[in-house]
Amino acid sequence: MSDAVPTRVVGDLANLPETASGASHLVWWGNIGFMAIEGTAFALAAGAYLYLMSQTAGWPPDGVRPPDLLWPAVLTLGLFLSEIPNLWVRRCAKAKNERGVRIGTLAMTVLGLLLLIPRGIEFGHLNVTWYDNAYGSLTWMLLVLHTSHLITDIGDTAVQSVWLYTHEVGDDQFADVEDNANYWTFVVLTWIPVGALVYLAPRFG
Repeated sequence: MSDAVPTRVVGDLANLPETASGASHLVWWGNIGFMAIEGTAFALAAGAYLYLMSQTAGWPPDGVRPPDLLWPAVLTLGLFLSEIPNLWVRRCAKAKNERGVRIGTLAMTVLGLLLLIPRGIEFGHLNVTWYDNAYGSLTWMLLVLHTSHLITDIGDTAVQSVWLYTHEVGDDQFADVEDNANYWTFVVLTWIPVGALVYLAPRFG
C-alpha cells in the first residue's frame, strides 16, 4: 500500500469578508466597464456628428434654426442640482445607512421623473425632425442616446427603491446603491459634451 499524501494547508480564508463594496466588489468593476462601453458609444456618435459637420457648408443647413435654449438650460440646471442628493445617497450607502438609502433612492426616482419633463419638451424645440436632413438625424440621435441613459437609470433607481422598502437591506444592497449613484454621475457628466454638440455647435461651430 502506498503512503498517503499528507494534507498541507496553504492559507486560511476564514477571516475574509463575506461581502465588499467599491473597488473591492466585482459588480463595481462591471459597472465601470459598462460605463466605458457606453462612453465609447457616446464618443462614436460625437465623432459622426463632428465629421458630418466638418463636411457640410452650413450647420445647421439654410432655413433651419438652431435648437432653442430654454428647456435644455432647465434640464442642465436640474441635472447638476440632482448631484447634491445623489452624492448624499452615495455617502449613505458607504456608511450603510439603511434609512438614508431608502429616502435617497426614492428622492432620486422622483427627481429623475421630473427631469424627463424638460427633456421631453426639448424634442419639440430642436427646430428640426430626424428625417429632414443629416443634421436633424444626428441631433436627434445624440438626444435620444442620452435620453435612453436617463430612462435606464431612473428605472433602475425606481426598482432599487421599491426593493429597499420591501426587503431587508444588506451589504449587497448598499453596494448596489453606491454603483447606481456612480452611474447617475456618469449620465450627468456625459450630458456636458452631448449638450454642447446639440446646442452650442450649431451656433458657434
